[in-house]
Amino acid sequence: MWRMLHALKPLWINRENNMASSYPKAPQRKRPKNLNLLTIRLPIPALVSIMHRVSGAFLFMLLPVLLWVLHQSLANDESYQLAQAVLHHPIAKLICLAVTWAYLHHACAGIRHLALDAHYGLRLNYARATSRAVLIVSGLLTLRMGIWLW
Repeated sequence: MWRMLHALKPLWINRENNMASSYPKAPQRKRPKNLNLLTIRLPIPALVSIMHRVSGAFLFMLLPVLLWVLHQSLANDESYQLAQAVLHHPIAKLICLAVTWAYLHHACAGIRHLALDAHYGLRLNYARATSRAVLIVSGLLTLRMGIWLW
């Protein structure tokens, strides 16, 4: 029995790397490697997907701060006045505008991703169009909120 297995050994052992394989080794291709992330041009759907993840992470990280500001504004009249004074500062308004953009972009991109999960807009031209629509709609809504904020 062992002699029979030993006779079959060349069929199941690749002598080059001693790995069990019956398939021939794939040819090695020399492919260019671009490791500079600043020179990579991503398509618009990829950018919208990455921005969706970044905005979600930003909102998640900022949640304790937003809850603390809400708690301070509801605690008593003095803390409400303090929170109102802080939020009227121009830097605080810019931070509120960034949070507004993150929320609106995350919501619009989330609706787009739900449509993609339901197999709507999977073709390349529709994916690009809905990506542009997400950027335009979230930008216009953020602009509208910025006008209202100032």
